[in-house]
Amino acid sequence: MNQIIENIYQRRAVRKYKDVSLGRDVIDELIMAGKMAPSAMNKQPWKFYVLTDPVKIKKISKDIEKIALKKLKEKGIKELAKLSLSLFHLSTIKNILVTADHVFYGAPVVIFITHQRDDEWGMIDIGMCAQNIMLAAKAKGLDSCPVGFAKFVMQTDDYSLLKIPDDEVVDLAVVIGYGDEIAEMPKRTNNHVIYL
Repeated sequence: MNQIIENIYQRRAVRKYKDVSLGRDVIDELIMAGKMAPSAMNKQPWKFYVLTDPVKIKKISKDIEKIALKKLKEKGIKELAKLSLSLFHLSTIKNILVTADHVFYGAPVVIFITHQRDDEWGMIDIGMCAQNIMLAAKAKGLDSCPVGFAKFVMQTDDYSLLKIPDDEVVDLAVVIGYGDEIAEMPKRTNNHVIYL
C-alpha cells in the first residue's frame, strides 16, 4: 500500500501520551508539513504557537477544561450526552478518565494554530494544515490528536502566555507525542456517499 494512504488509514486520535519530549527539529519538520497544505487564494493564513513546557501545558489544560465543562453544561443534559458520545468513542473513555489532563492528554507538544480573525476561510485552511501535521507525525512514528476545545484558551487567564495578537483567533490545536495507548479504529459508515 502507498505510504500516504497507509498513514491516512493508521492515524488515530490518541488521548494518552508517554512522558517523552520531542526535539525542536522534529517539531519544525511537522510544522513545515503543515505549511504545505492548500489554502484559499494561497493566503497561508496559519501561525503556530508551540507549547512544550509541561507546567504551562497542564495549567492551560486545566483552565480550558473548566471553561469547556461550563459550556457543555449550558447546552443541557441531552446535548451534553450527545456531544460527549461524539467527542470520545467508547474505546478511549477509560484512558480519558484515568488521565489527569483531559484536554491535551499529557502530550509533550501542543501546537495552537491561529488565523486572522476576519479570514472567512481560515478555519478550513488550518484544518487542512492540522491534518498534514498529523499525517507527518504518523509517518515519523508519532501520534497526535486534534483538540477543538483548545479554542477556549482565548477565554482563560493564561491566554496572554501564548502571546497571540488580538487580530488572530485559535480554532484548533494539535497535540503530538509518543502514544501510550493503542487507539482502535472506530467503525466507518458508508451511507454518506451519494453519487449523482
